[in-house]
Order: sequence, then C-alpha cells, then structure tokens
Amino acid sequence: MMKDKTGNGLSDRAWKVIPGGTNSVHRQAEGLEDLVVVSTSGATFTDVRGRTYTDYHGGFGPPILGHNDPDVTGAVVAALARTDFVGVGVTPTEIEAAERIVELIPSVEKVLLVNSGTEATLHAVRLARAATGRRFLIKFQGCYHGWHDAVAMNVMSKPTMLNEKDPLSAGILPDALDATLIVPFNDLAAVQAAFADHLDDVAAVIVEPIAHNIGAILPNDGFLAGLRTLCDTNGTVLIFDEVITGFRHALGGIQDVFGVRPDLTTLGKAMANGYPVGAVGGRADLMDMFSTLTGGVLFSGGTFNGHPAIAAAVCATIAKLRAEHVHDYLFALGDRARNGLTEVFGSIDVPTVVSGFGSIWASYFLEPPVESYSDLLRNDAALYVGYRRELMSAGIFELPVNLKRNHLSYAHTEADVDRLVYATGKAVTRVLKGRMSA
Repeated sequence: MMKDKTGNGLSDRAWKVIPGGTNSVHRQAEGLEDLVVVSTSGATFTDVRGRTYTDYHGGFGPPILGHNDPDVTGAVVAALARTDFVGVGVTPTEIEAAERIVELIPSVEKVLLVNSGTEATLHAVRLARAATGRRFLIKFQGCYHGWHDAVAMNVMSKPTMLNEKDPLSAGILPDALDATLIVPFNDLAAVQAAFADHLDDVAAVIVEPIAHNIGAILPNDGFLAGLRTLCDTNGTVLIFDEVITGFRHALGGIQDVFGVRPDLTTLGKAMANGYPVGAVGGRADLMDMFSTLTGGVLFSGGTFNGHPAIAAAVCATIAKLRAEHVHDYLFALGDRARNGLTEVFGSIDVPTVVSGFGSIWASYFLEPPVESYSDLLRNDAALYVGYRRELMSAGIFELPVNLKRNHLSYAHTEADVDRLVYATGKAVTRVLKGRMSA
C-alpha cells in the first residue's frame, strides 16, 4: 500500500477495511493507489484532491450517455418516489424494460433482469447445460464472461498458459475447469476440433462477438456465422455475451450489426447508463425453462432483480438512445479518435494497430495482424501502460492496465477527442524518450 497523498486519509481508511482498498479488481491499478473519486459529470470525473479528468475509461463502458445524464437520473429519482422496493410481484417499469429489450434485440423473445453481467452469463451457461443435458462449454482465450467458476479462466494469460487451463482465481474446483474448453478467438477449425473431441457433449459456445475485454479484436468475416452453423449442426446452444457490445454499438446489439442470431444473449453495462443491471434473454422455449411454473432451472432468487429504480434507468437510457442520434454521433467521434491516433503514431514512427468499433478503441503497440489473443503477446505492454500514466498529468484518464479498452460517451466532444489525440502523441513520445535516456 502506498502512503495516502490526499491529506485527508480516505484511501488509508479504504485499505484498512476493504481488501485491496477497492471493491473491484483493476480499480486499484498501479499508480491509482490514492485515487478517491468524489464526483462525476458528463465526460469527466473529479478526485478528492480537486483534479478533474476527461474520462475515457468510463467504468469499463456503462455511461454511454455520459456520467450523471439528467434524463436517466431524473427517471431514477421519479421511480424511487413512486416505489422504492417491493420484492414481490412485478412492477410496470420492469415490464416496460423487458418489452423494450425484446422489441430491440433480434434474438430475444423473453428476457430476465439481474444485477450484473456475471449473473447473466452464469444463468445462460446453466440454462444451456440443462436444456441439452450436456457437460462441456466452449470459451475463447482472451474473452471474459464474469467471475463464476465455469468461465473465470484464460483471459489475459501468460504465453506458457495459452494451451492450458488458466484460472483467474484460487478456489475453483478442477471439475469446473475441466468442463470448459478453451480455443483461440477467430479460429473456426479449433472450435470444430473441440466439438469432434467431445462428440455430443458440448452444451454451449459462449463468445464476446467483439473481444472487448482485451481491447477490441473484431471477428473475422464468417467467424460468427461459422459458430452459428457449428452449433446448429451439433445441437449446441450459442451464447452471445453482449454485456459490452449490447446497446453501446447498436440498439439491436452487435448481433443486429453482424446479422447472426444466437440462442441466448447476455446484456449489461450501457443498458442503464451506469446503474447496476444485467439481463439474459433468448429463445422462448429456452427461457421458459427458468419459469418456476413450467421449467426446472432455478433462476436467481435475486432480491433486487428488476429493482424499479434500475428498470427505470434502463427505460430512460433506451428511450434516449432511440430519440437522439447517439450512435451516429459516437461512431463519428470514434472514427475521429482512431484516425487521429493512427496519424499521430505514424508521425512518431511507432508500430501501432489502432483497433476498435463505434465508440470503443484500443491502440496496440505492435505490427499487425491482430486476430486473437496470442497476437497481443507482441504488444509493448510497458508503453501501453506508461503513456496512460503520462496522460493523467494532462487531465486525461485511460485505465493504466495492459490491453484495456477506451470508451467515448455522448457527453464527449470533438474538442475532447482532438485534445486526447494531441496529448497521446506527447505522452508516448515522453515514454520513448525516457527509455532512451535510461
């Protein structure tokens, strides 16, 4: 633990009562040990020392409209004034939120609300195993689907662990690890081989349609459609984890952009502009297995599932995404950022692949191609993290952790992006000069 630099002891107090000083992994990255955030507004956040940062991390992506969007906040306050919490039956706001999701996401015929993306993927995997009576789950190296045992493995693995089971945590039972098969992203042949090696016993394939948990690796042409075909051929459930891509890239999710329909979809993050929510939805015949009246799959007895205030945030966020040209604006802003960064990196002769989609991007310091996690082992991690630490001195925040993506919101401006591009060039140059003089 570093000494508290704020002068008021807040981070010291956190370290004394919270393991690691924060309540989620990566919030306490190196260099952020004394970061205490006291307010957020639009495209910025302010810490306890009065430093304001233009925020390109955005809490891993939820505030698509910007921090404290007045329409979403107003809807939450109004919902709380009507009904704080009941915990029995269903409220009109929950029904409306579910109706909007079913209306917009092409593959979703019925949907259930939960409190996080991890809960959503947990239920999707359990449902797939129940529906098929099968054991194995196929997961892709580099993709992250939450912290439950079936999927908490093989994300940012060391080179020696690429072909091994690489759990994210101690305490995961070997049986859970053994039941998950790891294959490379964008490698249909490897998926087909996994099916062949476990004939008639693969319950589900779960995939981030864009591998955003390691930045922004896009699917090759035909990859997602190929997964659809392999799942159909083998009687396997295809799960799209759209916790990141859902609503951030399109109202219909990335499945609507790419034209591939999964059997189950998980959602979260941008759906409520920062309020804690997740969802699992899909084919009605599968989703009805969750029903306590007709099905046999236990759906989370989550006391706070569909909380009226959170459901109101979902409804308000979706309404604003529909009413205003949010996605058009974000795609244009994203292109401006990616094009500007590509030009800057070229001018200082740094091998870089600026990858991304819509409002998300990551600048990898390597030579192309970038098609799977193994390609990212060539990334200059020290430069990736180092320039982000330098950006903080310019009042710009990108999470200083290797391979983590950046996000734009509706509150960011072209001037913000232009300042980011300029500052990034300066920050990278400073890191490179520091290397030469060391």
